[in-house]
Amino acid sequence: MKKVSVIVPCYNESEVLPAFYESMTDIINKCAEYEFELLFVNDGSRDSTLSIVEDFAKKDSRVKFISFSRNFGKEAAMLAGLEHCTGDFAGFIDADLQHSPDLIPEMIKAVDEEGYDVAACKRVDREGESKIKSFLSAGFYKVINRISETYIDEGAQDFRIMKRSVVEAILSMPESNRFTKGIFSWVGFNTKWFPHENRERAAGTTKWSIRKLLKYAIDGIIGYTMTPLKIPTYCGILSLVLGFIYGLSVLVMLAVKGHTFYLGDRAVLTAVLLVGGMILLCIGIAGEYMARIYTEVKNRPKYLIAKTNCEKNKIK
Repeated sequence: MKKVSVIVPCYNESEVLPAFYESMTDIINKCAEYEFELLFVNDGSRDSTLSIVEDFAKKDSRVKFISFSRNFGKEAAMLAGLEHCTGDFAGFIDADLQHSPDLIPEMIKAVDEEGYDVAACKRVDREGESKIKSFLSAGFYKVINRISETYIDEGAQDFRIMKRSVVEAILSMPESNRFTKGIFSWVGFNTKWFPHENRERAAGTTKWSIRKLLKYAIDGIIGYTMTPLKIPTYCGILSLVLGFIYGLSVLVMLAVKGHTFYLGDRAVLTAVLLVGGMILLCIGIAGEYMARIYTEVKNRPKYLIAKTNCEKNKIK
């Protein structure tokens, strides 16, 4: 009997976990031809998420859990799930029921019987999402797909089921600053897409603020394209061209008007601000890349486990 590991990252999801568990067990019971592992990863929740998951584990041997020592972020939770899952197939689903558990049987069939390596969901709308968040999200994907060699589908979701070979490919990428959507696209493999309508959370509130989304976007851009590093070169060339034209125009005006020609301090100040702004922008871009190199060189664990009932207890 083949085994399916369903990884569920959790952060303060106590309100929705009972409904999620009930929905998942209904689906699992319908897929009697497969063995299941329901792996909850508690990302340092401050509510009763851990105790609820532990109660699930006491009455259901299919439930496994990993609890971090603090909040390390969803990327770390997803990585921990992949490193500890034991299934022939593995995948992710959010605990807030915005992902439809009803699709899981079809997704398993796609990777087990239809020859696909990955079965993934693609969002077909952004119903229920704020306009500013939708605008920023759409803008991010347009930018990264224009400057990156790795194409990332705007509607692609983390909700997916993968073969073990895909899991191993993802785990072979050891970087600390992880952008999993980019990793999914970078490793490739034959993917079957399932259209998925956006759903409201069953309970609780979203953990993705505008600030976190912006940080996530910066990680994605810096992690999957070197184009920003070329900006200083472009700025330098532009600055030289403008400086040459400006200097030439000053010489012409001096030749025509003589000593009566005076630009004044405003022109000098404008030039200083323009060049200074370019320099600071270039330094900032280089600094972002250097900061990530610094993080990688430190080679700190990507997460720390405080408690788990998994047999394979890694700390990465």
